[in-house]
Amino acid sequence: MRTIDSLSTLPHPHAMPQTQTARSTGDFRADRRYEYARAAFDERDFAAAADLARQVLELAPDFAAAHAMLGRSLAELGTRDEAVEALRRALTLEPADELGVRLDLAKLGALAPDEAITEGYVRALFDDYAPKFDRHLTKSLAYRGPELIADALRRACSTQIRDYRFGLTLDLGCGTGLMAQALDGTCASIEGVDLSPGMLEKAQKTKLYDALHEGELVSFLAGRATAEADLVVAADVFVYMAALDAVFREAHRVLKREGLFAFTVQAHKGEGFILGEDARYAHSEPYVRELAETAGFTMVIFERVSTREDRGVPVPGFLCVLQR
Repeated sequence: MRTIDSLSTLPHPHAMPQTQTARSTGDFRADRRYEYARAAFDERDFAAAADLARQVLELAPDFAAAHAMLGRSLAELGTRDEAVEALRRALTLEPADELGVRLDLAKLGALAPDEAITEGYVRALFDDYAPKFDRHLTKSLAYRGPELIADALRRACSTQIRDYRFGLTLDLGCGTGLMAQALDGTCASIEGVDLSPGMLEKAQKTKLYDALHEGELVSFLAGRATAEADLVVAADVFVYMAALDAVFREAHRVLKREGLFAFTVQAHKGEGFILGEDARYAHSEPYVRELAETAGFTMVIFERVSTREDRGVPVPGFLCVLQR
């Protein structure tokens, strides 16, 4: 885990991308055909995209992005078995899955939903997204997760007759630092963790964090001391995680007595969790409540909220504040 000390010094995209950012095969002819294939796919001419992807693979047989393009195009054309074969070939060539083909395989029923999103994919997605993240999220998607969490914490503190101030705060999936901005002035110290170096670079520029860590959030929590934090927050981060058992368990362990754990999830009306059509995980109310009880938390606030919009329509979610 790399660390950036910031005293001395978490997509969210509208939808997961179905094509891959520019890459090179090292062959100009193959690269040009791949760009044509991407354009055809974006124009929904899937037959042309598949044909062009095959032409790329004749010139560059191990070009993972072209296998992914072929698989996605065949899936759109209804040729499932061939699509799965192409997507699996892409995954074999790039097992970290920066291309995100696990999502396509899960959609085709060829992979368990809880295996669809990898650290490699999330890192690549947000590194690419970092330069436009804040503007797109707050302007285009009307995102307000951090503000909702800060308000809920204020109300929770009022209800418990305690000051709206915290000691050490851990910001899980901190992204560019929007949560730290919403909590500015309320935390004695705050540390953030994120998979994406690009996001952490933006977060560092806020100068609000005492330290920033590059890594996976459960591993980050597991490396922290027991009962060291007053507050753990996770704004719109669990949409990229299936099971939440480990993060609830570790959050409970690192919190002091009466410490708070505040987070948002995307809502699911059934049981457990699902991988939605928007390629995000959604969690049910019974699932969240059972996890909280099992981990030893007391539910302080559980509310139905919407932290963002999708094509102008509010996306349903839950906001929770738990107490150790």
